[in-house]
Amino acid sequence: MSTLSQQGRRWAILEIVIIVALALVPLFVTFPYRVNIFLSWEGAYRISSGQVPFKDFGTPLGYGFWIIPAIFFKLFGPQLITLVKAQVFINIIAGLAFRSILKTLRVSPGVRLLSVLVFVLSYSFFNFWPWYNHTVIVYELVALGFLLASFFSEKAVGRYIRMALAALFVFLSIFTKQDGGGMALMLCLVLVAYNSFETRRWLDLPVFLVMFAIIACIFIVPLMPGFAYWYNHGQPPHNSRLALNDFTDEIMGNSDWIKGYLMLAVLCLAAGVKQWRTWIHERREVLFALLTLGILGEAAIFQVTSYTPPDNNIFFHSFAFAFIASWLCSLLPLKIDGGKSLLAATVLVLFWWSGTWWKYIGRFTDRLFPVKEVTYTPGDMSHENVVSRRNFMLSSDTTDVPVSKWVFADQPVFHKIYMPPQTVEGINRLLALPVVKEKKQDIKVLNMTELTPLAAAMPFKLETGPDYPLWYHLGVGMFNRQLAAFREKVQQQHYDLVLYEYAPSLNNFFPFALRDELKQHYRQVDSFLAPRRPTNAIIEVYVKH
Repeated sequence: MSTLSQQGRRWAILEIVIIVALALVPLFVTFPYRVNIFLSWEGAYRISSGQVPFKDFGTPLGYGFWIIPAIFFKLFGPQLITLVKAQVFINIIAGLAFRSILKTLRVSPGVRLLSVLVFVLSYSFFNFWPWYNHTVIVYELVALGFLLASFFSEKAVGRYIRMALAALFVFLSIFTKQDGGGMALMLCLVLVAYNSFETRRWLDLPVFLVMFAIIACIFIVPLMPGFAYWYNHGQPPHNSRLALNDFTDEIMGNSDWIKGYLMLAVLCLAAGVKQWRTWIHERREVLFALLTLGILGEAAIFQVTSYTPPDNNIFFHSFAFAFIASWLCSLLPLKIDGGKSLLAATVLVLFWWSGTWWKYIGRFTDRLFPVKEVTYTPGDMSHENVVSRRNFMLSSDTTDVPVSKWVFADQPVFHKIYMPPQTVEGINRLLALPVVKEKKQDIKVLNMTELTPLAAAMPFKLETGPDYPLWYHLGVGMFNRQLAAFREKVQQQHYDLVLYEYAPSLNNFFPFALRDELKQHYRQVDSFLAPRRPTNAIIEVYVKH
């Protein structure tokens, strides 16, 4: 074996170790109950139980997001912690796909290693839970990996197999989230169009589109007619979320990282490209530039169309870093393919993204160097009032429960997940209700809360139907037609037990109108804190009069 191939193996092993080792960290820790994780759990639980999206329940998204979690539920059971295991797998796939992209573009080993580290620290490491705004990008990365590999496949069979896989994953991206997936498709089309023009393989673009159309039909046709109503492509009663002012305000008023990277990328090209007419035929370099600029543009739009949580779009850091670092190493010139220079660059990257890992180290430093807080009581003159960055703001929230005081529940479905003690006590009281013990699995339950795993803990059979929503956010996951159906069922006392989460600060996260009906037609027997911070929501328990 040559020295060059041995070095290549060492680089590959090191990069894969970084990807896998950091992805495995969540398997060894416990977690607080995650806000909005109820949606990930219920979709995976329903599909793993044999339910068919758009037939047994409706959702404004495709079901691409729930494919991997549902498979993991089948393998490991429907515990919440299984979602973390699924995300470990997703993070590994994401890292390997990103590495494959850089390898196809022949990014130098040192820059590639640092870029993988940036990718893992900036995008994967802190994503412990599966969420559609993350999975949509992972599918896109896999699609881009296959697509770029197809461009440089010598044999036509291999090229079209990879292109078909790219079409599959870009469809799964769209079938996970319309905005990110739609931009992934547009970016792929731009790359295919350039590569077709440069290689004179004119059939590649229409072949890719036909592949995509066939795959889309295979997935969508069996889901009709429910798919046409539920899947949000901007039709009533859905909201397209496209408002020009939202884009201009966010891009022009914020987006400093994206604009900074764009400026540096343009400067690198301006300084490094001597003959544009010649450079335009350097396929790998042009594809790298188109990919980077496309990712920056996608991130600028994605942060507006998918605005929660606020860091959905940070996948762009690693692409921008890889592109800019590659050009800087060529222009300076600078070698970071080993030795002290690579070690120094690695330390700088770790320092740059220390915010993602310092929180874990900080737990130990807080214990080693505890800060003694001095509270001031009005009228107490025995000591001076102490004001610091930790206490200069006074909280008036008397319901807040610090995460340090959260506890574990006894139910297996909540294994390794801790919640406010009031929530755990409320769950225990709920499971001890006479109606729960008497009806057992025949009980009819409407669970409009974030505690969707109660379906497995109680257990009870989930309601199904082509018009039944997967989640209850009015105007997003369900609409007035579904609300009218729920109101009628409540008026007729269809349910033996209703759990309703009252979150007054969230815009109809659970429909306020249904709470009014419950107050009239059911009897409230309990209430307890919802498992979220801030503690701005309570779960109300209703039974028949």
